[in-house]
Amino acid sequence: MKRKILMIVEYNGANFYGWQKQKGKRTVQGELEEKISFLTKEDVTVEGSGRTDKGVHALNQVATVEIENKIPLKNFKTALNKLLSNDVAVKKVSLAKLDFHPRFSAKKKTYEYRLDISKTKNAINYQLITHYPYKINLERMKKASKLLIGKHNFKAFCSADTNVTNFEREIYDISIKKVGNILTFIVTGNGFLYNMVRIIVGTLLEIDKVGEEKILKAFESGNRNLLGKTMPPNGLYLKKVDYNI
Repeated sequence: MKRKILMIVEYNGANFYGWQKQKGKRTVQGELEEKISFLTKEDVTVEGSGRTDKGVHALNQVATVEIENKIPLKNFKTALNKLLSNDVAVKKVSLAKLDFHPRFSAKKKTYEYRLDISKTKNAINYQLITHYPYKINLERMKKASKLLIGKHNFKAFCSADTNVTNFEREIYDISIKKVGNILTFIVTGNGFLYNMVRIIVGTLLEIDKVGEEKILKAFESGNRNLLGKTMPPNGLYLKKVDYNI
């Protein structure tokens, strides 16, 4: 009898070609499936709460796998972590209902974007944080972020190479915090389009150039060119996924 195991997964995305399995590429989904198959001697499919792009990290990615192997959960977690490489770890495991799906059952997601705004780049943490040695207008960014709260057509906040047809998403909260030279954006919503968080951050960072009026026009027109640049992936983290369970 199969069991559905829910996993909370953390990974450093610097050396992965994203979450989704791709032929000939090292991906998080591919690595998990390979190691779980080795452990259980079964062909398995790992489902995630969503895809993260190349270079993007996760603090609490939610994933599931169905297995027939009767290995105890504690042993499953310990053995799997021994097999996995150092840049991916399973933090927690539990049993999930068979009808639970980490993506379709999700109610909201929270992403975090980290920037180092010091003048000199950091050679140690460059894979984990984006260096941004430019002037910022913190108070104006905070005020402008309120324009993004609520349900909107976020087509302008999405990269062109997407096959999505419904661009309406709801943002529940955006917080921007500066501690020393570290600037952090935390964005919570019911779902996100391709590169949406990275474009939101890029637009708010350039708010003195973009202006609030262009954000409102972007909602109406869907014109990507009205907004700021797409920020690099290395500062982005999938922070949390929430469910009604």
